[in-house]
Order: sequence, then structure tokens, then C-alpha cells
Amino acid sequence: MQAMARPPSLLLLILLQVIVSAASLVVEIVAGRMLAPYVGMSLYTWTSVIAVVLAGFSLGHWVGGLLAERPAERALRLTGWTLVAAALTTAAAALLLRSLSGPVLELVEHPVWGIAVLTLAVFFLPSCFAGVPAPVLAALSVQGGQGAGRALGAMFAAGAIGAIAGTLLAGFVFISWLGSSLTLMTVTAVYALSALLCFRLAGGRWLAPLLALGLILTLAVAALAAPDPCTRESRYYCIRVIELGPQEAPERLMVIDHLGHGISARDAPLTMYTDHAAMLDALARIRAPRPDFSAFFIGGGSYSIPRAFALRGTGPRVVAEIDPEVTRIAAEQFWFDPASAEILHEDARRALLTRPERRYDVILGDAFTDVAVPAHLVTHEFFDLVRDRLTPEGSYLMNVIDYRDRLQALAALVHTLRAVFPMVEVWTSTTPPPPGERAVFVLVAGNSPTSHSRFVTRAPNPTEYGALDPDWVARLAATGTLLSDDFAPIDRLIGRPD
Repeated sequence: MQAMARPPSLLLLILLQVIVSAASLVVEIVAGRMLAPYVGMSLYTWTSVIAVVLAGFSLGHWVGGLLAERPAERALRLTGWTLVAAALTTAAAALLLRSLSGPVLELVEHPVWGIAVLTLAVFFLPSCFAGVPAPVLAALSVQGGQGAGRALGAMFAAGAIGAIAGTLLAGFVFISWLGSSLTLMTVTAVYALSALLCFRLAGGRWLAPLLALGLILTLAVAALAAPDPCTRESRYYCIRVIELGPQEAPERLMVIDHLGHGISARDAPLTMYTDHAAMLDALARIRAPRPDFSAFFIGGGSYSIPRAFALRGTGPRVVAEIDPEVTRIAAEQFWFDPASAEILHEDARRALLTRPERRYDVILGDAFTDVAVPAHLVTHEFFDLVRDRLTPEGSYLMNVIDYRDRLQALAALVHTLRAVFPMVEVWTSTTPPPPGERAVFVLVAGNSPTSHSRFVTRAPNPTEYGALDPDWVARLAATGTLLSDDFAPIDRLIGRPD
């Protein structure tokens, strides 16, 4: 790089590097949140985001190295244009995600590859353009006379500090207070101002950069004006409420990220509208040792079952729902009375672990959400904790979703539960799903078998459910993987069959 007559101060270059690096990491964190309404929040989502962003940074750094070999003023001006491109592609990300999600996920049928392709299409370019400035700024830093080693060390440290700051700001401040879309627009503004600074340091004409910044502003306004996919965006989830029934007899679906988590009807509070809710509701009452049984719920969702239990007059009800916003929406739009249960806004495992004195007649778990499964809620150690929090006649019930032609996740869970409980049953609808489709199961674990082998309940139409043959369940369990806190590959086990 040909030296500038008056190179920028090292402090200014460090500041610019911190700002650009922080902005790029904010985009990385926001990418996971923005993808969640379309593909869920899972190990696969974050793996795709991190891989795509790092790939973008790598190409950007390589391009920046080529720019750094040019005369300093031209390198700075070209860096300004790459920051303009970073601003444009960041502002366009929300619009691009909404328009591409449907076609991409329809074209790429495998859910994991669908996540990767959609992430690449939307977030690769913003990361690539954001990676360009670092080598140029590093090359400029050695022109200030402080010594090449000291200057380069300061620039690398600035990049790391910016990355840390961006991660913390995104996770603890921006998403919580601004939401994903407005956070992206904030990053867009940061890139645009950084581009202006590069143009200012490079000198020369301003007409083209100003026109480009006007285009950025127009795109940002269009992105902010686009419909938000979330009814409410919390610190944890994108939550949507979808009307299903007529206004005079309302029924509503709660969607958390991209999956339905419960349906409730105002005028039919005792009716469950999904197979898993119908089985959990009925089996809990069938196996309860007394009518006023106590219950602990892992997750609230639409609070359909706690609402029904309260109306039936069961005993104490405790719900561990990590997101307070889910509870608020359930109270506002799903006719749930928060006073009818004790609500713990914390992780369910922590809630059970930190209250060793409490015992429950029934613990209900609904941890399965498509390819996203909280691994710490399906392990041997967690099931040990559940067993210790049950009364002697108590039962643990959990929902499982698995492909009928594969059943690897079901096998692993039955195998792990059988290592903890003397009796494990598998319940499902007596009408099997078509080949290749996923089936809904409820696992029942306890000290004694259920008194019924069949029952009929409304879901919402009368539906029969039955327990699978114990010998078949034992053979299935023998093929399963023991899940532990050290090794719980539940995401892989529940993956779509090839």
C-alpha cells in the first residue's frame, strides 16, 4: 500500500475496526433470531449461521487483502463502497428472508439443508462485505509510525473487542429492546456512517456516496414498513397468534418461532385440539392417584392443559415457562388465568433442581418441537431428577414426535427412561399416520402400568389412543441410544430419514 500524506491516527483506525466488528457480530446473533420463525431455533440453525458468517468473513478478508495492496486513498474509498454494500445487504436481509423462505424451503425438502441454504442466501453477503475493512485498516495502521507489530496487535485486539461488544449488545440490549428488524436497521446505519468516514478519510467526490446512502435509507424504511412475522418478539421467541375460529366462537393457535404450541377455544376449555395435548391431558387424569392431584408442567405454551386442569379442580399446578411473554399472551389471548397456577419463569430443569422439597403426582413434559429439542430435558440425569420429584405413585408423561419409518429418537428416549423408571409405556393414536410421516407419541414412566390400554377423548373430534405392545416397546428400547448430559444427539436422532 502506498502511504498517505497524512495517514489516519491509530486510535481512529482502532475505533473504526471496533465498530465494524461489533456490527458484524450483531448481524450474526440477529440472524439466528430472524430465521427462527421460518426454520425454528435449533443446533442446525446456529451451526448454519456460524458457518455462513465465518465463510463470509473469510472471503471478505481475502478481498480486503487485495484492496490493501492499492494506494491508500483508493483502498479507503473502495472500503467505503464495501461498507455501503454491507449496509444495503443488511437492510435487505429482512425483506430477502421473507421473500425467499417459502421458495427455498419448498425447493430444498431436507429440513437441515433447507436451513443452510436459506441462511447462505440471506446472510452470506452482509458478512462478506463486513469482512473487507479489517485488512485495509490493518495495513493503514502500520503507517502511523508506532511500529508495525504494536499497530497490528492493536488492530487484532480491536476486532476481538468489537466482536465481544457486538455479541453482548445483541443478546442483552438490542434484540430485547429494539427487536430484530430495528436492530438490523441500527447496524445498517452504523455501516453507512462508517462508509462516510472512509470516504472522508480518502477525500475526493461525494455525490455518488451520498446517492448510495439515500438508497440505503429508502431500503431501510421499506424493510421497517414490511409486515412483522411476530405478533410479539420476546427475549426468547418470535410469538404469533393465529385466529382459527369465527369471531363469535374464537379459537386461537399460538405459534412459537415456526411451530404451533397449542390451540385453545374460548367456549371449549376442556377440549384439546392436538393429539399430544389430548393424550397428556387424559393420561394425566387416568394415572393420577387422586382427583386433586398435583402437577408440574414443563413449558406453558398456550396453557391449554393447565387451564383445563384448573377448571376440573385438580390440585396445585406449577408451570415452568422460561418466557414471561408467552405467559402474558396466554393470559391476554388464550383465556388462561395466571392466578390459577404457580408460574415459574425459568428453565424447567433448574426449577425442579432448586426446589428439592417439592413432590408432584404428575410431571408433564412437552419438549419436542420439530428438529429443535432441548437436549438437557431428555437425558438420563434429567430423568433421575424427575423421578426424585415424583410422589411414590407419581407419573412422568412426555410428548415425542418421530418419523414412523425411523423411530430412532423414540427408541433412545424409551431406552433412557427404562434405565430410570421400572415401567415405561408408549401411547399413540390407534390410527397410524401415512408412511414417511411423523407420528405423535406420549411416553408414560412410573412404578406401575396404566389401568387402561385404550381410551377415547376429543382432539377435538373423538379419537382413540392406545398403548403399544410392551414386547415391541422392549425390542425398540434395545436399539436405542442412552442419552446423557455428556452425549445426547437428539437432534440427529430425530432428523428426517434419508
